[in-house]
Amino acid sequence: MRIVDVCEFYSPTGGGIRSYVDRKMQLLAEAGHELIVLAPGAEDREEVRATGGRIIWVKAPPLPFDANYRMFWDAAPIHAWLDRLHPDVVEASSPWRPAWIVGKWAGDAAKVFFLHSDPVVSYPQRWFGRIASREKIDAAFEWFNRYLRRAMPLFDSLVVCGDSLGKRLSDRHIGPAHCVALGIDRAAFSPTLRDASLRADLLAQCDLPESATLLLGIGRHHGEKRWDMVINAVQAAAAREPVGLILIGKGPASAALRKQVGGNPHIRMFQPIYDRPQLATLMASCDALIHGCEGETFGLVASEALASGLPLIVPDEGGCAEIARPEFAETYAARDAAAATQAIARFCARDRAAIRQAVRRAAIAVRSDRDHVADLLRHYDALIAARSSRVAA
Repeated sequence: MRIVDVCEFYSPTGGGIRSYVDRKMQLLAEAGHELIVLAPGAEDREEVRATGGRIIWVKAPPLPFDANYRMFWDAAPIHAWLDRLHPDVVEASSPWRPAWIVGKWAGDAAKVFFLHSDPVVSYPQRWFGRIASREKIDAAFEWFNRYLRRAMPLFDSLVVCGDSLGKRLSDRHIGPAHCVALGIDRAAFSPTLRDASLRADLLAQCDLPESATLLLGIGRHHGEKRWDMVINAVQAAAAREPVGLILIGKGPASAALRKQVGGNPHIRMFQPIYDRPQLATLMASCDALIHGCEGETFGLVASEALASGLPLIVPDEGGCAEIARPEFAETYAARDAAAATQAIARFCARDRAAIRQAVRRAAIAVRSDRDHVADLLRHYDALIAARSSRVAA
């Protein structure tokens, strides 16, 4: 099977989507299939991956508000590549211009609208959440729901990667959505990678003793991730007891976050870690993962944390909330820094040995990315068969 993903949000400096696509490309190649990504780039070029698959960069303008990404606009080069590649399945993984570019392509491949996120939650809910109710915001952005409903007939399937997004779309009468839950590279993450000396060194960099609590935040520095709220929560918690935060990532909000941290010695910001073994060792060596984004469609980083033996402190909405359980996690009211502070305090008061044992038990059930790819292939096989039947009829 040849799958072409018209992926507007694939970037060399991207976060979760880049990691997901790279891993899916490798797993599909191992299973005898091919994934080709059409991504917007600074120039036209091809990049063949040693593990199988390739990235075809199509020259496109930069995204105005985030220099890490570019945006597709011209349909002609995308259609030309699709005509040349003759895919069995085409994925459109952006709800904006690429959805219409793929939807209007005249080829005979099965077309899949693959939604990784919910723009209404990521943007207007965040922008206007302090001045209007969620119901009023949803009503004001009903135009976006109508836009998605108009696009749906152009596709053979709407695929989402988590139940939380599927439910949100259903509530807005968009769908039906087929959920293929994500998974992680189970072999890459393990509690056995915990490094006591690394933990001690990180706490020392936070000007804290080994008896302190070391929290880890991983993700792109963007408003939707709510790292500003997490920083406020950690600063408030650290005023009462020894708590440090290691924040891994970068993005358009990095400068503002550094300014917010200021001279606080207990919070350290580091660049993204693209080396998986190094990242896995870091995750296993901290005391808990803290997350602020309620708009996640699937708790990928939370699943990696669990597989690493790391407890969770996460909002009570979104993909991470679906993974969290009281025996190994503390949840707090989404978008509420004071509630996050209280969750940190509750975690610090818990029996650390007991909670880590609970995490290790939960780690066994963490879904594998191989399971995700197998489920996705079964769905795509069914779409191809159904399309072939319609053509024959």
